[in-house]
Amino acid sequence: MATSLNLSSIFSSSSRLVTTPSSVFPIRQRRRIILVTSSSSGAGGKPTILVTEKLGQAGIDLLKKYANVDCSYDLSLEELCTKISLCDALIVRSGTKVGRDVFESSRGRLKVVGRAGVGIDNVDLAAATEYGCLVVNAPTANTVAAAEHGIALLTAMARNIAQADASIKAGKWTRNKYVGVSLVGKTLAVLGFGKVGSEVARRARGLGMHVITHDPYAPADRARAIGVELVSFEVAISTADFISLHLPLTAATSKMMNDVTFAMMKKGVRIVNVARGGVIDEEALLRALDSGIVAQAALDVFTVEPPVKDNKLVLHESVTATPHLGASTMEAQEGVSIEVAEAVIGALRGELAATAVNAPMVPLEVLRELKPYVVLAEKLGRLAVQLVTGGSGVNAVKVTYASSRAPDDLDTRLLRAMVIKGIIEPISSVFINLVNSDYIAKQRGVKISEERMVLDGSPENPIEYITVRIANVESRFASALSESGEIKVEGRVKQGVPSLTKVGLFGVDVSLEGSVILCRQVDQPGMIGKVASILGDENVNVSFMSVGRIAPGKQAVMAIGVDEQPSKETLKKIGDIPAIEEFVFLKL
Repeated sequence: MATSLNLSSIFSSSSRLVTTPSSVFPIRQRRRIILVTSSSSGAGGKPTILVTEKLGQAGIDLLKKYANVDCSYDLSLEELCTKISLCDALIVRSGTKVGRDVFESSRGRLKVVGRAGVGIDNVDLAAATEYGCLVVNAPTANTVAAAEHGIALLTAMARNIAQADASIKAGKWTRNKYVGVSLVGKTLAVLGFGKVGSEVARRARGLGMHVITHDPYAPADRARAIGVELVSFEVAISTADFISLHLPLTAATSKMMNDVTFAMMKKGVRIVNVARGGVIDEEALLRALDSGIVAQAALDVFTVEPPVKDNKLVLHESVTATPHLGASTMEAQEGVSIEVAEAVIGALRGELAATAVNAPMVPLEVLRELKPYVVLAEKLGRLAVQLVTGGSGVNAVKVTYASSRAPDDLDTRLLRAMVIKGIIEPISSVFINLVNSDYIAKQRGVKISEERMVLDGSPENPIEYITVRIANVESRFASALSESGEIKVEGRVKQGVPSLTKVGLFGVDVSLEGSVILCRQVDQPGMIGKVASILGDENVNVSFMSVGRIAPGKQAVMAIGVDEQPSKETLKKIGDIPAIEEFVFLKL
């Protein structure tokens, strides 16, 4: 149950707090979600599924029990566009580009695209959603294969296996040159403690390594259960003898391994990457190898695949390279084929798919009404998670909706999904939507609870405000903590624009557009002018600015909306103002 500490004081005594243990509120029957409409029938009254790249036989057999299966490989774009108008589903690997022209050519018949694997870079998700086509993938079947390949590269790199093999095949017998290093007692930092990262950690523990990990969403108890210590990013990279990367490629992780992060590492560190090539700045890695900061690297993935023929990183003597073989075992390929086949068949039957990576179709009446609140929910989640610091991980999130509507007249599932999206998606490789949000949150150990504050008044607006709280974490901005010690942010929709209206105990009023700077200060005259002057001198446009305070002359929180990201030097100047006690920059 919710505490009435903060909420009951905001509203009159006639307000009622309603909680739902299932965290899903009843909705009227007219607001059903239709995931996939009925398929057009092919021969024999069955749907038709086109498979354009080789799929494991077990998956093909499963598909044939439900549908007519057309296995046509190496199709040109023109051939694919011609065939697709006769198909209800399409299954591809990474080699087939499924762009807008494919969806246009389907003339509305294509209902499902299945990606046999994890990455969906080759599928135009926006076009798929626009044309009412669900996209599903197969994210779990290759977990063990990828983890095993990571360990194989780790051990091969430590003992110079590839280099020694090439040497002896060239007729040489060079033993002293290929003296390796032992793994026992060494510290391995696993960056990204998801499915593959945790399996690598288990196996490394079996090799006698001390394993630490950094992942802002990994629960500490889950890490402890397999003997792994959860630490900050800085501690992980600065204390590790070996680093194994298991990060998705997102805006936040692109080129995360760069000159700055390499400079923080132990001299002689060794790096393994079986995740995504783009998380490493390859030019910076070359410099780190040449300078000796990085002793060796083992790479299964590259920024551009395949790499150019004379790629200096691939040819470097201290690099062990493989051509993206992480999922390439017979068992994994069969598992992927079954997983994607089951997802496609389930979607064609109209079942909700936990591996869906784009939004299902939602009635237009609901979308129109909730559109600004959907944006608000995601941005509150994105803002709240950026306030988290420390190594404990996010595991408890509470969302409160204040509304004058009856519980059965407000479908909040989409809002809940958007809060989860805002909290998890920035550093995740999955696309979060109404279908898969709860699944992804549970998979990452994030418990989401919901509350309803039922207000007296007109139900004209579906929601008066949304509050997001994150419990059991430390905050980068102490003023964002509520009286009960949770990170707390609150927002409303004002004239159609999502706005931040409360941070911790401080009331603010700033549009959630662009980015936000939060400053805690001593409440005194001239503070707004000083900060605005610094930003103006650096050509940073201020869109909104507001100040919330406890009492005159005491502490206040200034919220500043900015269109551009200020430089580190600009932010330092703000922090150096004597009356400012703390500040934080948040990207939205």
